[in-house]
Formats: sequence, structure tokens, C-alpha cells
Amino acid sequence: MLYAIMSTDVADSLEKRLLARPDHVKRLQDLQEQGRLVLAGPHPAIESDDPGAAGFTGSLVVAEFESLDAAQRWADADPYIHAGVYASVIVKPFKKVFP
Repeated sequence: MLYAIMSTDVADSLEKRLLARPDHVKRLQDLQEQGRLVLAGPHPAIESDDPGAAGFTGSLVVAEFESLDAAQRWADADPYIHAGVYASVIVKPFKKVFP
């Protein structure tokens, strides 16, 4: 089943994000190579694909996992959590309807 992993950043997270980003992206690439990743990306703090110093306010990942527990374990192991980027993370089942 698909799960949405919705994360909210702490204030002024950009520096922490940049330091942990290579490990964070590696995990997403692994999901993609396994054919389990639907989409992933950050929420810019301003209306721009490149928000610069404004940074980001959180992230969204939609991917396939065997269970809610497995999705939660994957989310809990995110390098952004260990780096102090995320203030909170919510994992929910997701039903893709479109496209």
C-alpha cells in the first residue's frame, strides 16, 4: 500500500538540511530503484523552486511499504530526523486516485 510521509521542519532548518541531504536523498534513490517511490520533495518556504536562504518548511514522500508500521520505521530512520531538521513527522495510508 502507499503511504504519505508528511514532515514539518524546525525553524531555520536550512543548514541542517544541507548537511544531512546526501544521506536523505540516498534513501529516496533506494526507494526509487526498488520501484516503490511515487513522489518526494520539500515544501519551499516561499513561492519559488529555489527559495535560497528562505529554506523549506517540510517535506512530503509518497511511497509503497508493506505496512503502516514499516512506513513509520522507514520515516523514523530518516537522516533529517537525526540531524534535527524535522519537528514532526506524520505517516498515513494514501490512496492514489489521479493520475
